[in-house]
Amino acid sequence: MSVHKPRQKLEQLSCEIHQVHDLSHKGKTLPRDHSQWRPSFHVTAPAGWLNDPCGLGYDPTTGLYHLCFQWNPHGNEWGNISWGHATSTDLVSWTTSAAPILTPSVEYDCQGVFTGCLQATDTSGHPGALTILYTSVRHLPIHHTLSYTLGSESLSLAVSQNGGKTWERQDCNPVLSVPPSHLTVTGWRDPFITTWAEGPLSKHTPSTLYGFISGGIAKKTPTVFVYTVQATDLGKWEFIGPLVDVGLNLRPSRWSGDYGVNWEVANLMTLTNDTGTSRDFIIMGAEGCIPLDSSNPNGNRVQEARRGREARGQLWMSITSNGKKEYTSTDRPLASYAFSGIFDHGCYYAANSFYDPQTSQRIVYGWITEEDLSNSLRHHQGFSGLISLPRVVGLMTLKNVKKARSSQLGSITSIDVVPDAPGTGTFTIYTMKISPDSRLVQLRQYARESHLAGVALSTLPSQNAMPLGTSKWEIDAEFSVSKSCARVGIKILHTSDGQNCTTLSWDPRSETFEIHRPLVDNAEINHGYETAPHTLFTSVNERGEEIDETLRVHAFFDSSVLEVFINDRTVISTRIYHPADHCFGLLFFAESDAGLDEQPAAVLVRASIWDGLGVRGLMNAPRL
Repeated sequence: MSVHKPRQKLEQLSCEIHQVHDLSHKGKTLPRDHSQWRPSFHVTAPAGWLNDPCGLGYDPTTGLYHLCFQWNPHGNEWGNISWGHATSTDLVSWTTSAAPILTPSVEYDCQGVFTGCLQATDTSGHPGALTILYTSVRHLPIHHTLSYTLGSESLSLAVSQNGGKTWERQDCNPVLSVPPSHLTVTGWRDPFITTWAEGPLSKHTPSTLYGFISGGIAKKTPTVFVYTVQATDLGKWEFIGPLVDVGLNLRPSRWSGDYGVNWEVANLMTLTNDTGTSRDFIIMGAEGCIPLDSSNPNGNRVQEARRGREARGQLWMSITSNGKKEYTSTDRPLASYAFSGIFDHGCYYAANSFYDPQTSQRIVYGWITEEDLSNSLRHHQGFSGLISLPRVVGLMTLKNVKKARSSQLGSITSIDVVPDAPGTGTFTIYTMKISPDSRLVQLRQYARESHLAGVALSTLPSQNAMPLGTSKWEIDAEFSVSKSCARVGIKILHTSDGQNCTTLSWDPRSETFEIHRPLVDNAEINHGYETAPHTLFTSVNERGEEIDETLRVHAFFDSSVLEVFINDRTVISTRIYHPADHCFGLLFFAESDAGLDEQPAAVLVRASIWDGLGVRGLMNAPRL
């Protein structure tokens, strides 16, 4: 559960309902209808404030997927945190309940029903039941910057006997009332249950269930508090130790981010490639990241978007089990740091996941925030925040790699570099793979489809244009990038003359991918640019020839939401608040380094565009 501070002091956090503000501000450009910013194929609350996804899972009895979310059904500020609920048969079309399924209503959760997980269970005499494990909150405020109040957070259960239609709190609640007594914590919330093949007890009992509660040890490290959970009684938890000790504000490099002082919504998963190689990963929201230097080295360029947001990050870390056969200590960490990366570089937080038995994949959802809007604009539009599209995570394996575009392989801390046979000079690289769920192709059913291929790109992109007629589209593009290329990318046109656009581009020299958003004349919107380190690798084929990896950009746009996947390992989510009610086109471009004659700077190998995702009866898009 992310305990949000929407530009107000912690002691002012409350459940008040804010009135809509008059936004007829003189001299500021506002859209005529704020409803155009509301997405259609992302999950949103019926109205009001939304944050963390929770209670994710599949119910084999009904064939339904469940997706819950933190929701204030009474207002558009953080507060009165309840659980909203949506169901789906395919993770694409969702039915969202008009009312929350759990609200703050008993003594132990009177201040909030915070984030947790869902288990399909056949326990406690309830075959086919669904069990929710959640953080029950009885005292606010709670925040990593404040002294922890014992009893403010506890672990509680609710059970549904009718496929999630109604839920009953259990008489045993709260099943855990306080953190481990010998530790001073910065937070203790967001329960998550999983198996762990390399866990300390799994060698003797492979079916061991582990319970995670996220937080940190004050003045020492962010971490996860690990418990064993009785499979036949999900209310019985026994503490066995902290997961890791990485110290405060670990920042291995620009490739890995700042791991802060407190973790939220930490999930553990074992990801395996098609040859059986596995790595253990945790995905976590990190709080208390050290803000970047406020100086702007880019002269008059717009500031980075993250400078106007909360000092936190959505990260991942690969860990190695410390392999204890007989575990007796509750102070020593159960695992050690291996390598790490950034799960999303934009306005995305509180990622949560579940194992999908239908596809045998790990599915991740996250909260895409509204923090780039001022409070007044956010209230005016009537909703705040949404749930991302489903992402599939896996173990990316790149073979016979010789080098990266510019950096030394050993300096890239988001990859595990394993040398191949002596004398080959090549390596196998492992990292986290993050892809949009393949079931999202169903959104294309009514879309207008178009393609480009084999186009040499230049700085004059007018001949490389694809028209658009909606603000709901998908693009999947691949570029071959030459050694002379200085920048390559895509421009999203928000006006017919192309003067106002969003630019997605990769700089091979700095190994940086950026999203520059349109400049709307409104100081109440954060227009800062998004940035992420990204490189391409060179491998060696069976004939000994060097083959450069292509740049692949797969993006989804939904009214004001842009999710961009680059080579399935770098992801940026952002918001585009523009007055136009549709996009006008996509332009492809590339720029060469000065003085280099190699042409072209890049080639658009292929591009496919689906315009009008989920829109019935789409009219032909206007020509550019």
